[in-house]
Amino acid sequence: MGGTSLGDCFTESFLARKEKPAITFLRDGRVETQISYLELERDANRMANTFQTLGVKKGDRVILFIPKSLIFVVGHLALQKLGAISVPLNPGFKQSEMQYLLGDAQAKIILLDPQKESFIRQIAPELTTLVIDSRKPYQDIDIFRTAAEDFFPVEIGPEDPGLIIYTSGTTGKPKGAVLTSRNLVHDARNIINIWEISNTDVLCHALPLFHVHGLCFALHTSLLAGAHMLMLDQFSPARVIETLRKQDGQAVCTVFMAVPAMYAKLMEHIGDKKPDFCHMRLWTSGSAPLLAQDFERIHKLFGKEPVEREGMSETGMNFSNPLRGKRKPGSIGIPLPALEVRIVDPETGIDVQSGQTGEIWLKGPAVSPGYWQKPEETAKTFEQGWFKTGDLGNIDADGYYYLTDRIKHIIITGGENISPTEIECVINQVPGIAESSVVGITR
Repeated sequence: MGGTSLGDCFTESFLARKEKPAITFLRDGRVETQISYLELERDANRMANTFQTLGVKKGDRVILFIPKSLIFVVGHLALQKLGAISVPLNPGFKQSEMQYLLGDAQAKIILLDPQKESFIRQIAPELTTLVIDSRKPYQDIDIFRTAAEDFFPVEIGPEDPGLIIYTSGTTGKPKGAVLTSRNLVHDARNIINIWEISNTDVLCHALPLFHVHGLCFALHTSLLAGAHMLMLDQFSPARVIETLRKQDGQAVCTVFMAVPAMYAKLMEHIGDKKPDFCHMRLWTSGSAPLLAQDFERIHKLFGKEPVEREGMSETGMNFSNPLRGKRKPGSIGIPLPALEVRIVDPETGIDVQSGQTGEIWLKGPAVSPGYWQKPEETAKTFEQGWFKTGDLGNIDADGYYYLTDRIKHIIITGGENISPTEIECVINQVPGIAESSVVGITR
């Protein structure tokens, strides 16, 4: 993985693995398509040439507004070859959401399903559309098949943007976090190294592709490591368990990435049954806090302690409990390599004393340079190169970090700052309480 751009890194990985299976796509629990690394490289070249004939060039934004599918993956890979910018959007977004996002992204083209075409034309009639029926089996999609298999490389620098991920935050309109080639490559390499992702791994991919979790942490790392990915079209507890349980054939899963709500659904589905997952080596959890009791339930039911981690759209993955070492329930773990961390008093901007709670500030090669077309928001969020996360947290004596709340969630009563999350953690320990939510009210 010596390339400097994400596109170069993909090409290097794909040509090294050639006929090895890259992705097996399952629709409704059944294998629909299997594609090798060499086929993926050739199809991404064809798709890149197709984009070029439509006028897409380096720096253009292209919106991926289609359901999870192989054509989504190939479209994203093709854009990385061109030096264009992928803008994945939730295909479930409504008119008001899309009206704002289309205006903000100022995209060259939007990829979309036939049933979304009239909907988009009502909002942005001038926008070029590339209509692809993602419900068709991948091998039956012919929109790029006649394009040339060879692609003339585009020079892409480490600071050139490759991805915009829209993050809504807690207030205001969504902001597009710009991720450069340097950001994306560093993030993927970090995850591969700390979790020891390799070409012998088989990843069960049940996450959406319009978030960094499913796109960057899962898809990018699997493809760059040369792993085999079993990609489910959507999350279904029954189908995920069926996929994870298989212990024969060429695709025996070893890695699963999920959010706490997915684990809750899986554990509910399993119930009193005791399936055997001894072949699995890694269960990871992120994108939301994992309750301590759920950590123990996952350990008991799936046979291994989950690796809890933390990441953001603007920064990639920041913290992870160690693959080899102590994993602490409730902790997001330790900083990833090359990440600098400060815990700062949000009122004064001065670092707090050890053990005290403050806002977490980050600096590192995976941190976004800012928000798309939002210089004021960028200036508010970055200070002398430090990204102000808006998360409150602290560090223990062993160097493990903990998130306690969001700054904007703090309740002020009697002149004191109260963290709803800390109160919720106490309530959640009461027998019979599954989960709680604490809010402030005006008297």
